[in-house]
Amino acid sequence: MPTPAREESKGESGQAEDGAAPVESGDAERGTGGRLVCALEMEMTNYSLQSDSKVDCVNCDGVINRNGGDSAEISVPLSQRTAPMEGENLYRLRDRKFLLEDKKRLCALALATAVLGILLMIIHAETCPFIYKPGSKMVLILNCSISLSTGCLLVLIIAFHYKDIRLFIIDHNQVDWRIAMTSHRVFVITLELLVCVIHPVGTYWEVGLHVNSSSSVQPCVSNHHGEALMVDIELLLSMMMFLRLYLVHRTILLHSKVLLSASYRSIGSLNNINFTFRFVLKVLMNKYPGRTLLVFILCFWLTASWMLTLCERKVQVTPERTDQLGTALWLIAITFLTVGYGDVSPKSTCGKAVCLFTGVMGVACTAMLVAVVTKTLALNKGEKHVHFFMLDIQISKRIRHAAANVLRECWLLHRANLTKSNGGEHRRHQRCLLEAIRVFRHLRLKQRKLRDYVSEMVDLPKMQMIMCDLSANWNNSYRELEQRIFSMEQKLDELSRCFQQTSELLSHVLRHRNPEIR
Repeated sequence: MPTPAREESKGESGQAEDGAAPVESGDAERGTGGRLVCALEMEMTNYSLQSDSKVDCVNCDGVINRNGGDSAEISVPLSQRTAPMEGENLYRLRDRKFLLEDKKRLCALALATAVLGILLMIIHAETCPFIYKPGSKMVLILNCSISLSTGCLLVLIIAFHYKDIRLFIIDHNQVDWRIAMTSHRVFVITLELLVCVIHPVGTYWEVGLHVNSSSSVQPCVSNHHGEALMVDIELLLSMMMFLRLYLVHRTILLHSKVLLSASYRSIGSLNNINFTFRFVLKVLMNKYPGRTLLVFILCFWLTASWMLTLCERKVQVTPERTDQLGTALWLIAITFLTVGYGDVSPKSTCGKAVCLFTGVMGVACTAMLVAVVTKTLALNKGEKHVHFFMLDIQISKRIRHAAANVLRECWLLHRANLTKSNGGEHRRHQRCLLEAIRVFRHLRLKQRKLRDYVSEMVDLPKMQMIMCDLSANWNNSYRELEQRIFSMEQKLDELSRCFQQTSELLSHVLRHRNPEIR
């Protein structure tokens, strides 16, 4: 019967043996569970690793240390340190995806709010002469709606740039947000806020209350100098609300398939392509040129026409009535097409500026339309090859006929010389021979020019494919040559081995037959 002291010593020795050599079943389960808990805790504390905090979750045997950092620091192996970094990259990718979706949503909402404010401003401007009455609340409601939409737009713009700054922080590995606030970014944000805050506050609608209510004066329009100045300011603010449409290009960029496609982004990054609105516009003009130009021209036509009517309303009534929408549509159309019949012309300075800008945009759109039509009517590579091949065949036939005519006229001239016919017939055959030679030379020159033009049409993809095929054939031939050389080396080794064995056998046989040869 063992004594208690011996039992304690055995227990201590057993504990020591358990610590030195773990049991196969229990210790394996404990190590697996410890590593799993360690991985979870290290993923939860990945941000504390970057701030140089103490890591005391697992020791080398997988035992969890819960002393709260009071004990000695435990060094984490390199294999365990890479796990939280990979988890951090996954978190960064997830946050980046969510931020991109938030930017798309905020940009779409901002564009919708901007368009809503512009529509409210147009309704306000069009219905003012009809709904304005002293003490009416309708104009005040419309003004408050415009101001409310402007405030919502400013909030959305600020939220969009906040998401953009957070995306910059994630892309640059958790840098300080003040680094993202460069002078260019601050200038862009300030400029956007100033553009979006512009809206009429409704003071020129109140001017009509103090204007003489005679039949010759329209509501919402004043002829007094001070009141006319306020009307000009409010009209300018109303027209400047269309500057909010700059959000269209941002919305198109963020919602385009080019930016959302991973293949586009991968190939573009390999070729150093920046996915900006210019690139997206080029893609749209290449894929849908007619639709893109049609939508732009229609939107510009309607917008410029309404702005012209708004500018011409403060002018006294003229026979042309350029303040009406139908006349303004006609004037903008003939100005856009650079026709200018002269039957209608703007009277105000603002209207003249609108027509001048319309003429400039008309010239630019006409040039793009000509380029699109030219590209549509142009032959593709296959059609060009077929067309030039058939032209070459036709010119070759005509050259053969011209050469036959030259030979015929030479024979006729020779026969006329032999028969000694009269001089008129001789001169006629000479003229026919010279004409046949001229036609033959002309056709030869035409064929040479055609072949020179065809030779200039170098098909680079086809040449690249041919070069790739040649390179592949050369590589295959080189591999086959290497294999043949290797097989020859093996055969030479076998032959040398056989010669060596044969020489040994001969020497052995000779020694047995002549024992004296040694």
